[in-house]
Amino acid sequence: MEKEGGVRVVPTVVGNNNGHEMGSEEEKAALDWKGRPANPLKHGGMRAASFVLGLQSFEIMAIAAVGNNLITYVINEMHFGLSNSANIVTNFVGTIFLLALVGGYLSDSFLGSFWTILIFGFLELSGFILLSVQAHLPQLKPPKCDMFSTKSPGTCVEAKGFKAVIFFVALYLVALGSGCVKPNMISHGADQFDREANAQRLSSYFNAAYFAFSIGELVALTLLVWVQTHSGMDVGFGVSAAAMAMGLMCLICGTLYYRNKRPQGSIFTPIAQVFVAAAMKRKQPLPSNPDHLHKGHPATVVGALPHSHMFRFLDKACIRTQVDAKSEESPWRLCSVTQVEQTKMLLSVLPIFACTIVFNTILAQLQTFSVQQGSAMDTRITPSFRIPPASLQAIPYAMLVLLVPLYDAFLVPFARRLTGHESGISPLRRIGFGLFLATFSMVSAALVERKRRDAVVGSGRILSIFWITPQYLIFGVSEMFTAVGLIEFFYKQSLRGMQKMQSFLTAVTYCSYSFGFYISSLLVSLVNRITGSSSSGGGWLSDNDLNRDRLDLFYWLLAVLSFLNFLNYIFWARWVSRHHDNNAANSQPSANSSNHDRTAAAPPKNIIGDGIA
Repeated sequence: MEKEGGVRVVPTVVGNNNGHEMGSEEEKAALDWKGRPANPLKHGGMRAASFVLGLQSFEIMAIAAVGNNLITYVINEMHFGLSNSANIVTNFVGTIFLLALVGGYLSDSFLGSFWTILIFGFLELSGFILLSVQAHLPQLKPPKCDMFSTKSPGTCVEAKGFKAVIFFVALYLVALGSGCVKPNMISHGADQFDREANAQRLSSYFNAAYFAFSIGELVALTLLVWVQTHSGMDVGFGVSAAAMAMGLMCLICGTLYYRNKRPQGSIFTPIAQVFVAAAMKRKQPLPSNPDHLHKGHPATVVGALPHSHMFRFLDKACIRTQVDAKSEESPWRLCSVTQVEQTKMLLSVLPIFACTIVFNTILAQLQTFSVQQGSAMDTRITPSFRIPPASLQAIPYAMLVLLVPLYDAFLVPFARRLTGHESGISPLRRIGFGLFLATFSMVSAALVERKRRDAVVGSGRILSIFWITPQYLIFGVSEMFTAVGLIEFFYKQSLRGMQKMQSFLTAVTYCSYSFGFYISSLLVSLVNRITGSSSSGGGWLSDNDLNRDRLDLFYWLLAVLSFLNFLNYIFWARWVSRHHDNNAANSQPSANSSNHDRTAAAPPKNIIGDGIA
């Protein structure tokens, strides 16, 4: 493989139509566990991916059992206030997904997916063990106290000093491990498929990955949360540690069957070179004909990306000046069109990423305030059995365990015949539909909270916890479309010449969760400050008592923000689709090319689909 202006260019060789020829450059670059070229008949495929799916189920089982019931532990055992506890949980979850960028970078640049998962998986396991030890030993926790007692309000001692240090060290060991593991599970599983010969199977893998995720969530929110509620958080954290250990065993058992991608050095250097070169030549006029831009050496033209007209200021990095002609060519002064187009492509998909942040802000409420909302309701199913409030989040996943296989087996083939798209529904359409549904989750939450509050304040009547089922159900379906569509959209950008950044681009999707949870913390604080200063009472979310707070108004605010975000998404989805479609139309082989060149230089499929239009 040649290097073009600091970017490793991977030629594309298309296999035959029946998908049995595994002759792509990607397939040749795959390695087995000993670093030898992978054998397509022995390595990769769904058999290898199934071990990764097993890890994904167990890992999400472990982390979901902790994250979804963490607010209860932080309030009841660590004795933090309601708003502070909600922020601790959202900051924890936000950090997990922000650290996904670190995991993606280390994997693509230095370690590879397998070793990144293994190393940080053991860090995550150590965090679970430390949480379990602290929850079990009374000397590592504040004295027991009822945070919601009306007889002695404000007498509970908040965790401080060494006890707080132990708690946050354990918590953020879990965050570091889980954050670096998550994007690599997806990319390592997808790496088991040749993406040119098995595009449809790759799309099915993403649905299978969400199915594995749903299984893990379902078990965590039923069995593991029940164990936490009835046997104690120490046992619950211990079960999470056991689940993570089983996941790592699944990963290790598949070692002999994996196709591994070779790390290719720093993924940010080529991008930095484009910005540096463009800045150095910012005063140079752009040529009227893009053909005059530097395209690299002839040996590197195969597989090159066509020139596009977006972000044209970056094209100045491709201008060959007299200084470039006289001196030795430096990738920090002169970049190729392909290198610049890869940078443009990364910038062009960032608006799609940004449009999912509000979506994940809504998710944060379902894991914090909605759990407390359920705690203020009647949790009895029978006179002797009560449902843990955190387990309500299992309802959409129970539905999705049935819905995802049906979606992949029936809806996708039907949609594929109608649209001609390998995924049935293009990733951008899938994301858009999910964002639209998310608004109604908050509308349902606001209506139910108003009804719950009026009932308990007006007549002392406590509503059944199942009243808040619709908000979880609607959001579950919304997440199926948005989350899978987003991961598929970003991962498949590597089909368009960004093979070096597979894990990192997958990590970008998780970074959306991070910003969503951080914005949730900021929004809670901001709403309290604004509403607290404009009324004689406290803010909407300033008390530990939901009967005095105005959580329903906060939900309405999120519903409005969600709908405005959906409208914003439509604009950017059409913009991205239009530019990528234009690029695909422009990347046609020349008329005098040989048949071999036509095959090798053929543009990648338009993975964007036809957007939202």
